Amino acid sequence: LAALIGSRICHDLISPIGAITNGLELLDLTGGVQGPELGLIADSVGNAGARIRFFRIAYGAAGDQTLGRAEIVSVLDDLSRGGRLTLHWIPTEPQPRGAVRLAFLALQCLETAMPYGGAVRIDCDGEAWTITGTAGKVNLDQTL
Repeated sequence: LAALIGSRICHDLISPIGAITNGLELLDLTGGVQGPELGLIADSVGNAGARIRFFRIAYGAAGDQTLGRAEIVSVLDDLSRGGRLTLHWIPTEPQPRGAVRLAFLALQCLETAMPYGGAVRIDCDGEAWTITGTAGKVNLDQTL
């Protein structure tokens, strides 16, 4: 039930973010608003959209479907654009959504442990996943 609620929340939030993105594009095309404010809003909306796409995979319902590399890399690239981490998804084959969910949850743990930025590498060999984070400064939570 919690996963279905998570999916619903993400679905409900992405619609207004998409509308804001469309509005920004219209403003840009008509030349109605110019200046750094427009860029700041566009960056913030892009970051919010990326986070929601990430959360939908991490916390939404996960059936038997697989996720292709292009979709996963698109989410991670958009997420990297708005944050301090550089994310590297190594697997080339489609992956079970449940496995990607676990990798994304582990990524969130690394994001918390690396508040000043760094690089994360996500790889899998068969069913064995390796998620490695490197950073100049880390904040380890011993409960994790």
